Amino acid sequence: MAELLPNKAHTSGQPDRPKARGAAIELTVPSDFIQVLIEKAHEFHAKVEVVEQDPGSNPSDEDMREVLEDYADDPVHEELHEMLADLNQDQQADLVALMWLGRGDFPPSDWAAKRGEALALDPRRTPDYLIETPLLADYLEEGLSQLGAPA
Repeated sequence: MAELLPNKAHTSGQPDRPKARGAAIELTVPSDFIQVLIEKAHEFHAKVEVVEQDPGSNPSDEDMREVLEDYADDPVHEELHEMLADLNQDQQADLVALMWLGRGDFPPSDWAAKRGEALALDPRRTPDYLIETPLLADYLEEGLSQLGAPA
């Protein structure tokens, strides 16, 4: 199993992550950013098909149901996309590799090779690739867990 080290450039005041046996893996994405990303991804993927395109009624009368509907101008999607697009290519590659790891595509011992594959992806398309992955939040949590980090 691989070892996960905290990003030296980012100190969030949280205790060091648990260390496992094997080669060290240092994510370039701060752990608190990953936690916010996981929360936003859960929020986004909880959306349901739009029932009425233009409800036109008072949201309080509808019990705020449209908040869970997947409209084209969804602010959660826009926020997720902006968060991911603002990352540099190394950070995006870490998230893609972490998602693949959590999805079970490879064992932690293959991290370097798979991260290299993720680094070869077009960074302009990576935000959409991640957002459009069903269960993204679950995969990121599982990837962190496999690296010995709290999810």
